Parts: sequence; structure tokens; C-alpha cells
Amino acid sequence: MKIKNFIITFVSAIALLLSTSTISFAKVVGDKIVLGAAVSLTGKYSSNGVHTQNGYNIAVERINSMGGVKVDGKSYKFEIIYYDDESNSGRAAQLAERLIKQDGVQYMLGPYSSGLTKAMAPVTEKYQVPMVEANGASRSLFTKGYKYLFAVLAPANLYLDVAIDTAVEKNGGKPVRIAMAFEQDAFSQDVRLGIVEAAKRTGSKIIIDDKLPKELNDMAATLSKVKATKPDVLVVSGHTKGALTAIRQISEMKVDVPMLAMTHCDAAKLSKQHGKASEYALCASQWHKSLSYRDNYFGGGMEYAADFKKMFDYDPPYQSAESSAALLVFKDAFERANSFDTKKVRDALAATEMQTFYGNIKFAPGGQNISKPMVLFQVICNDDGSKCENKVVAPLKWASAELVHPIPKWSDR
Repeated sequence: MKIKNFIITFVSAIALLLSTSTISFAKVVGDKIVLGAAVSLTGKYSSNGVHTQNGYNIAVERINSMGGVKVDGKSYKFEIIYYDDESNSGRAAQLAERLIKQDGVQYMLGPYSSGLTKAMAPVTEKYQVPMVEANGASRSLFTKGYKYLFAVLAPANLYLDVAIDTAVEKNGGKPVRIAMAFEQDAFSQDVRLGIVEAAKRTGSKIIIDDKLPKELNDMAATLSKVKATKPDVLVVSGHTKGALTAIRQISEMKVDVPMLAMTHCDAAKLSKQHGKASEYALCASQWHKSLSYRDNYFGGGMEYAADFKKMFDYDPPYQSAESSAALLVFKDAFERANSFDTKKVRDALAATEMQTFYGNIKFAPGGQNISKPMVLFQVICNDDGSKCENKVVAPLKWASAELVHPIPKWSDR
């Protein structure tokens, strides 16, 4: 199936506006519910921006092919107007204005990253346009009092705290020594706050607390400190580039650490890029295909992953899965509201309580999802590194494999 059959491209978006010029600021055009999305198709977030767009697109195709969205006795299909925010927060805010004021969009899908979501949220709130977002996890998004922002993913401060709890458990319940390296962006700094809180809760000590530059291509200084101080766990957050840089330099410098926990491992396709060098890394994930959540549109995670790979020729990272879930949430809200009135749709979103293949979704008053925990998977490879798999190892409720701890020393691999 070709993606172009159900994406509104820039050209067709213009054609749509021209053909419906008599409908000013239309919420719905004919039998189409038009959603707006600014995503990063170029710039530093382009890899995850594409994952986000692909997640939206497969959900649009699936919902439309299964009868669409039923409102007031009529079936409607989703369509999306996309613009490239160029991984720039100022551009994202401008595009939110354009989608609402020029394109007449009254329902918004989120961009990729917390920073860009932060830029768009004041705009959608100003115009009272409901936005369901899937890739902005910064805790500060949910403390502003926004009424029209809803996030299907767990907040950033919960991404890696389970790694500290697991390290303490593996240390016989005793506190551990923690090394941290975090990019200076909203998301990573919220992940850092979660580690700081976990350290306090467990009595653990932070011995390295390094700041990583936004254009992250060198962690040698941090890793030299890790070699010298020998922490029990190293925690890294620097989006896709950070994960790739960490694995490359850890393997080059032969850095031994009992536990390595990172964000964005699956988006970075660590094992594909670095093979056996990526083995034993612990990766925070919003979702994994082995989890047992189910819905009527994609079935379970394994079915979703197979359908996604058939359409896009790669395994879905969690960024794609959560983006697909955003469309399922919008469909559910439209049908429960039985209306296109934005306030009624907003109220229906606020009352959401559902399970999708991606996980359970229920929103707190601040708009964050309070029903879905994070998981940690570990990269496990065969002897020659020709095949690596991601195995869920924590929390224990979802574990499909036993955690390998401590990580074997490089001299023993």
C-alpha cells in the first residue's frame, strides 16, 4: 500500500484549501476530519520525526480502512496536513499558527520532542484547539495548567528511574554510585530530575553529573571520568545521536561499567549500527512489541510490529507506536463526544480511559498519561553479533528475559 494514498502532502493541502474556499476554518471537509501536524522531517530530530509521521500514517490507514470515525450516524475518515518544523521550536510555533489560522485545523497532533511540543502548546491552548501528542514527555508540559493538551506517553522523569531501582536491587538493596550525562534539552533534563529523585529515594550517590552539548558527537571526557571513578551505573540521555555516540565511544575506549542505561536506543537502532558493541545496554522504552496490551485495530504489539514493518520496511520504535496510539485516542474521543465541537471533543479527551496495543491511557488533569509504566529492555546478541534482540527485563511484571548484570568486562567479551 502506498503512503501517498492517504497523506495530505503540501501540494494537496493547498488544493484542499482552494477547493473548499467557501468553508472558512472548517473543522470537517466533506467526510474528512482534517488533523494538523508539524513534524521534524529535516534537522537534528529528523530520524524520530519520520518515525512519528510513520506512526501517524499507519494509524490513519488502519482506522480509515476499518470504517473510519463514526459521529452522529455518519462515517468520517482522518486526513493529516503535514508541515516540516525543521527541528526548530520557533518554526514549530509558526506552523501551529498557520495550521489553525490559515488551514482551518481545529484538531492537532503533536510534533516530535518536548522542546517543540512546548513551543506549540501555548498556540493550541490560545485557540482552544485539542492537541493529542505522543512525543513530548517533559514534566513541565503538564504543570502549565493547559486544558487542551493530552499526552499518551509517560512523563520524562519516569524514563530511567526504574534503572536506579533495579541497580539498587542488584546491589543487595544497598545504595549505588551513579554517573550521569545528559543533553541540555527539556526532555533530557527532566529525565535527569527523575534520576536525582531516585538517587535521593534510594540513598544513592551521584558522582558524575555531566552536561552534554546539543550537537552531541563526543563523550570522551565523561567516559574518561567513568573509567577513573568506576560507578555502579552510567545513565545517558541525548536522543538518537547521544545513544549512538555513547555506544561507539564506550566500545572504542573499552569503558567497563556494571550497568549502562540510556534513552532512545530503539530509535537509534543500536544493534543495527553497532552490532555486538551495543550488547547489554539497558534502554528506556515507552513500549515494546512483546507487551500484552491489545485493541481492536492493531491487535497486540507483535501484530502492530509486523504490519508496520510490512508498510515501512523496518521494526517500529516506540516513537511510532505512541504516535499511532494518538490517533486511536482521537477516534475514541470523537465518537464519545458524538460531535466536532472542540470543547466537547476536549471534554471527551479528558475523560479518556482505554487500552490500546501501545498501553493503557488515562489522563490526569495536567494532560499526562497516568496509566502506563515505562519498561527497560536489554540488547542481547548471539555469539558473533549477527543478530541482536531487545528483551524486556524490567519491571518484572513485563519481563520476558532475565537482566544480565553486571555487564561483562570488555576483556571477557
